[in-house]
Amino acid sequence: MKERSNINGILIVNKDNGPTSRDVVNRVSRILGTKKIGHTGTLDPMARGVLILTIGNCTKLSEFLTSKYKTYRARFDLGYETDTLDSTGTVLKQSEKVCSSAEIEKIILSFKGKYMQEVPKYSAVKINGKKLYEYARNGEDVELPKREVEIVDIRILKIDGIHIEIECDVSKGTYIRSLIRDIGEKLETFATMTDLLRVRQGQFELDEASTIEDIENGNFSLLTVEEVLKEIESIEVDDELYKKVSNGCKLELTKTCDFVKFIHDGKVIALYIKDRNIYKMYFKNC
Repeated sequence: MKERSNINGILIVNKDNGPTSRDVVNRVSRILGTKKIGHTGTLDPMARGVLILTIGNCTKLSEFLTSKYKTYRARFDLGYETDTLDSTGTVLKQSEKVCSSAEIEKIILSFKGKYMQEVPKYSAVKINGKKLYEYARNGEDVELPKREVEIVDIRILKIDGIHIEIECDVSKGTYIRSLIRDIGEKLETFATMTDLLRVRQGQFELDEASTIEDIENGNFSLLTVEEVLKEIESIEVDDELYKKVSNGCKLELTKTCDFVKFIHDGKVIALYIKDRNIYKMYFKNC
């Protein structure tokens, strides 16, 4: 593959179910002819929807984009639980308990807010340098870590007996499979995810996304740094400040926001992050 070094930007992909997030990255890498490409916010193979790819210089923005809140639409069934917590796994537990719609609605809505969530056994979280799914595949027991997550909002789209559909806005690190497992546990039964669609990550929405077929046919557009950082407070720089920013100098600013971007001749030249009483370089674009 001949490397094209002039490609920089953010590409919003509408991932289909089946491929891993890395599979999508590799395929787009071949299509665009660039190796400098990554993704933010992994989607499981069975999951669909918004997958943000960072290309060229914008790969340095990956962590910034990953930290954003996400919106998911999920379907799940009550009455059983699998080892993977989704319908691709092996059924481990079953229950014949019947829950009323009112009971289901009350329990689902009770998850709004922050809580300690146990990560799934089949996940890429590392314990002692080894990914949890590697322990699981080897049949090795390991204590699953818990993390504080936030369910900013949760909306019930459908309750049809044991078949339920929800939409939720969640913080970074939230596993929807685990949320569904926990809903089942609180209902004193079991629950397993059957479908997952990410409809938003931060400012990026599904209706802006391109399919792999779109990208292959050239029917896509890359977002520029200016478009990606449009909501960040900005500072126009003069020649003196330009020199300091281009050299990566730390700056004292009378600001309270977490991030600030510097603009020169209409172009974003840098993104700075607040660190106590000063701002330091986070992303350089000059």
